[in-house]
Amino acid sequence: MNAGFPLPSYAVGPVAVGPGLVLAPMSGVTDSPFRRLVKRCSGEHVGLLMSEFIQIEMLTRGQLRGAIRMAFHASERPIAIQLYGADPEMMADAAMMVEDAGADLVDINCGCPAPKICRRGGGAGLLRDLPRLAALLDAVKARVSIPVTIKIRNGWDDGSINAVDTLRVAEEHGAAALALHGRTRVQLYSGEADWDAVADLKRRARIPILGSGDILTPEDARQRLARTGCDGLMIGRGAITNPWIFRQIGEAARGGAVFAPTWRDVVEALRYYAELLAEHYPARVPPGRMRMMLSRLLKTFPTDPELRVRCLKMPEARAMLDELERVAAATGVIDAPTRAEVGEGGGAGDGALEEAA
Repeated sequence: MNAGFPLPSYAVGPVAVGPGLVLAPMSGVTDSPFRRLVKRCSGEHVGLLMSEFIQIEMLTRGQLRGAIRMAFHASERPIAIQLYGADPEMMADAAMMVEDAGADLVDINCGCPAPKICRRGGGAGLLRDLPRLAALLDAVKARVSIPVTIKIRNGWDDGSINAVDTLRVAEEHGAAALALHGRTRVQLYSGEADWDAVADLKRRARIPILGSGDILTPEDARQRLARTGCDGLMIGRGAITNPWIFRQIGEAARGGAVFAPTWRDVVEALRYYAELLAEHYPARVPPGRMRMMLSRLLKTFPTDPELRVRCLKMPEARAMLDELERVAAATGVIDAPTRAEVGEGGGAGDGALEEAA
């Protein structure tokens, strides 16, 4: 038996998040099918799901893509919808749409490092314009009754570390919680996340503080919680190829045996994911989403180096999974643990992901 460790929980207004394990927002990843996949694999061990970020103009101008990105299933609650942009009134209009859609929380993205977003003042660009962040929070708080949260980075670069200043703005202008990814905008996803910054913010804060960055295993989670005392952990890249990571952390925290998924588990989970993709999107979309998943996952496949290439060339998600299952069975690894087992983590870094934790 493992020794176990305490898992925190927290509340944002009337919304209880327990345990304090949160699926981070990731552009092109955390749509409703992926969130439901995580729910299926980790169940009660994930306390909050977050959408991929949505451009406020996409919602306020009535674009279908915005509605699709905001859509969620009742099984995903509690659910936070993340918005990005720099115009206070438009942000408030978009937040009202989020509330009208029935979401539990609205989150303002203050951490995306993508140049095209930062140039327009959104994402991590807000870290260089804290008065604008204050105006965004004021405008949203005046228009919605659901809690408002923010996700930030340490600062723009090493010469402008301002997480503490950003926390003060968040608290003074009504944010109900703050998540810190311990890198600067300039770092993107290089180096190691600064968890001392999370600990410092937690000591100073009057609102719940979540830490984000480089959590790939239950041991990572245990160490970060012990080191910082933070109210929750936000996990992104570690969940992409290991949607069981929240379950693994929860089981380790309880001191019990920790689930180690096999390739059979992977195939079954991805068949479920493929069904959800087919329900949620036009026919042209699911193959691309499945290729994205398999391009990362099959880098760790142990017996057939060419399997990844063959699968990625196939036109249909079902054919990709049939080939994966066939090869795994033929080579005798169908019931062997994947690298998503405890101790090795599931996700590798991907600089293309927005706010991947």
